[in-house]
Amino acid sequence: MKDVAIIPARGGSKRIPRKNIKDFLGRPILAYAIEAAQRSGLFSHILVSTDDEEIAAIAERYGASVPFMRSLSNSDDYSTLIDVLHEVIGVLDSGGFDASPYLCCLLPTAALLDHKRLISARDMLATSSTHCVFPLVRYRSPIQRALFKRDDGTVAMREPEQYRNRSQDLLPYYYDAGQFYYTTRDACIARRPLLDDGAIGFELSELETQDIDEAEDWALCEMKYRLRLG
Repeated sequence: MKDVAIIPARGGSKRIPRKNIKDFLGRPILAYAIEAAQRSGLFSHILVSTDDEEIAAIAERYGASVPFMRSLSNSDDYSTLIDVLHEVIGVLDSGGFDASPYLCCLLPTAALLDHKRLISARDMLATSSTHCVFPLVRYRSPIQRALFKRDDGTVAMREPEQYRNRSQDLLPYYYDAGQFYYTTRDACIARRPLLDDGAIGFELSELETQDIDEAEDWALCEMKYRLRLG
């Protein structure tokens, strides 16, 4: 029994309008996440959860399915991923949909996603006791050396006690790569936060991912994609 991939792609986007279907090197960016899911061979169904008819049409054009439109209650700026996953599972279960105990939430702007990473994450989830496996990226500079700025423009160290410690001796910290979360149906039904304590993260290089919030981020992501193509 294969897993289900769920791609949450609502229509609203404030900083980059229509971000989830904006052209990325000749194709809607949503198409890249769908393609990665297809290439992995892990999924019986690739579902897109959206409140937008144009996004639904594009998703279906690239091989995903949109069995229902997302509810209004899960389409605003405050809806969480776990809310969306819970809704999708509820609809599928009410229709007698038979599926694996595992599912993967793929973000629609994960243009740099390598399908092999999905396979590795699925293996990790199946052989551990965790509820979620996801990719992360190490902060390039130690956050223990972070500075903050006062209203008068002067700066100070956030952790001045770390000033004399060597960078290589400081504990590394990471941030969510924003590509996907491989989790379990039970965790979603229980509305357990994806990054709850006990989730397993595995490291990606900075060339493998790019968070996209501003126009510069979009340009960087396209540059990284071209670079990886060689």
